[in-house]
Amino acid sequence: MTAKIKPSKGSPHARILGVGGYRPTRVVPNEEILKHIDSSDEWIRSRSGISTRHWAGPDETVAEMSLEAAGKAIADAGITAEQIGGVIVSTVSHFKQTPAVATDIAHRIGANKPAAFDISAGCAGFTYGLTLAKGMITDGSAEYVLVIGVERLSDLTDLEDRATAFLFGDGAGAVVVGPGTEPAMGPTVWGSEGDKSETIKQTVAWDAYRDRTDVRFPAITQEGQTVFRWAVFEMAKVAQQALDAAGITADDLDVFIPHQANLRIIDSMVKTLKLPEHVTVARDIETTGNTSAASIPLALERLLATGQAKSGDTALVIGFGAGLVYAATVVTLP
Repeated sequence: MTAKIKPSKGSPHARILGVGGYRPTRVVPNEEILKHIDSSDEWIRSRSGISTRHWAGPDETVAEMSLEAAGKAIADAGITAEQIGGVIVSTVSHFKQTPAVATDIAHRIGANKPAAFDISAGCAGFTYGLTLAKGMITDGSAEYVLVIGVERLSDLTDLEDRATAFLFGDGAGAVVVGPGTEPAMGPTVWGSEGDKSETIKQTVAWDAYRDRTDVRFPAITQEGQTVFRWAVFEMAKVAQQALDAAGITADDLDVFIPHQANLRIIDSMVKTLKLPEHVTVARDIETTGNTSAASIPLALERLLATGQAKSGDTALVIGFGAGLVYAATVVTLP
């Protein structure tokens, strides 16, 4: 006889309830990068849009930055840590394979034995985390889920690599996802193109580094032009698919928050999507750099803090990066 399994009793909908961010105190201008590479401030700005970035100090670890962002997000959501049933951390710069840094964060914020795990989906990781959190809430396995994107990419930056030395920054962004009474998180359009996985990669695994003499240290490398073309042409298609899946058009948008990889990529996507002038576009990369999994929540936090975006706005978010992986969805801002 086949047993009957009870249906899930989760919330019919999920939504973002609170946002928090943390940027390291040290601000690194392009002039400091130019001490290591043969380039110019004008070249860096024209290639990437970046003027400054934040680099973490010794005490600003992945865990510590996450705790700062998480505390703000929990307070912004108006809940207590004890109510959190899940902690998802997206990062590529926490160098312990196990245990997951999410378990440490869950304990230190005072959560009550939540599900806690790390994910590795590069610059798309935060959007992946949002999708997982939504599923947990509608499934009923958690009432509130903390999603964190955090990176210390300064640890993976080769300062003598002219192609990447100026790109990366550090920081943490977090959101609390909880139950909603109406749709506030659209379907996610996500996927991967593993045949292009070599275009963005770490030069060598940390555990193998001690046996290598042909590299200075494990660092991120990328094939810039290949990644640029892929992001500009393919990710605009994915963004449009996310709009279609949510049942809206570009005219219905208030905010566009793409992964902060490169200002030229962002501007090209805006043009390809034919976004109206009223749509606020996140350009946090100018002063924060590329913070991979942290870039979308940090950009979101800044837009809300500065009043460029407001509660109830409809936003399109899209992350894309190493793998090559991508994920896009439409959300209502808290």
